[in-house]
Amino acid sequence: MNAINSISQFHRLLSLPEPLHPLVSVINLDQAIFLEDEIWKGFINRFYCLALKRGATGKIRYGQQHYDYDKGVLSFTAPNQVQYLDLNQMECGSGYLLIFHPDFLLRHSLANTIHQYGFFSYAVNEALHLSAEEEDNLIAILNKINKECVHIDKHTQEIILSQIELLLNYSNRFYERQFITRKNNSHELLSKFERLLEDYFVKNQNNGLLTVQYVAGQMNLSPNYLSDLLRVHTGQNTQQHIHEKLIEKAKEKLSTTNLSVSEIAYDLGFEHAQSFSTLFKKKTNLSPLAFRQEFN
Repeated sequence: MNAINSISQFHRLLSLPEPLHPLVSVINLDQAIFLEDEIWKGFINRFYCLALKRGATGKIRYGQQHYDYDKGVLSFTAPNQVQYLDLNQMECGSGYLLIFHPDFLLRHSLANTIHQYGFFSYAVNEALHLSAEEEDNLIAILNKINKECVHIDKHTQEIILSQIELLLNYSNRFYERQFITRKNNSHELLSKFERLLEDYFVKNQNNGLLTVQYVAGQMNLSPNYLSDLLRVHTGQNTQQHIHEKLIEKAKEKLSTTNLSVSEIAYDLGFEHAQSFSTLFKKKTNLSPLAFRQEFN
């Protein structure tokens, strides 16, 4: 797999002059021309990329999914993710790319917190659709970053990263707005999620512990996108919902059957009864046996 290791290399592949700063760049897509190169058939970027695209057409594959760029969207990619571009169907349209190397974050708090922005691991079909006002806000920040790249001094890193952090925080806000405003779609997903959890415990007994990855895969969503969607609508992430359902089913079995604690743990997907007992007590402040005794 080919790698794009530097900001300069990426600029050359887009027929652009050398970047103003070696570790961060704001690219105006109006000025970019993708070179015909085998690298686009499968490549890895070594840097973070935020893409704000308007009026673009074409297909990009990120992981296992395709996205058709036919309207203004904001998407995020993290370093070392496999990507593919189809230049035969690619027209840049207008918009911006913000790219920054992980080394630019060194000795800054964002190096430790950037992993908390879950949208860097969303699938491409989970991109953020912006209102005109939201788009203007982000473009203003991108313009500030671009102007600051001209000045490389002891203040540059702090000023640019503060702007990047502001942009990421705005993106968090806008994603929450998207989760809420797409009510019909969100309600369908929440209903599907509830059915999936219920069906798993009815139809897949002894098939292992239910995981976030399994649920997200069944819903054709990335794990982080599903958790963030659930958190906005319910206040709990996917793992918390799974635990809640586990405890609900455990209480049913403890109060209505004579199964042993070990048998119940196994039915719910636990390899070890002790793990089940630990979780149950953490969630209810009672051991499974103590809970059962309340019904005797």
